[in-house]
Amino acid sequence: MFRCVDTPVKREVFKELCIDWKTEDEIREKYGEEGVNALRFFEKMKLVEVRWQQREGSAEPVNAYHSFYSSFHINASWPIFEISDVLYVAIMPEEEYKKMEDRIVEMVKDRGMFTGDIAEELGVSDTLLKSFVKRSLRLEYRAHRVELVKDQ
Repeated sequence: MFRCVDTPVKREVFKELCIDWKTEDEIREKYGEEGVNALRFFEKMKLVEVRWQQREGSAEPVNAYHSFYSSFHINASWPIFEISDVLYVAIMPEEEYKKMEDRIVEMVKDRGMFTGDIAEELGVSDTLLKSFVKRSLRLEYRAHRVELVKDQ
């Protein structure tokens, strides 16, 4: 949740998606590529649902996006050492995060890499590694591997 409202554009796009269905073109027109990247992030984090929608004056349908949630209720119990890793990555400044993301991207390249091997090489916990990957638009989990996101 922290990451979906950490910039003015993400916050505004998410608000719009809570109210109505929006297409990628509508978001791009209003918010530019940063808005489209917000859509990708929300989709990766499973915060939005996607459906086909007919474009006016066109025979081809396009994807439209809408928030799954209208409210959040959180009642959780989580070990401090794990939640501290998640929160650390969630509020990490972008420049610092980018350095670690670039290191992980360089490690996995086009072949992917097992999560345990990455965590061991970086000297981080599995929870911290998972938090880095979840925050990234360039990385994703596939089974027990971290891979580069394939172009859509």
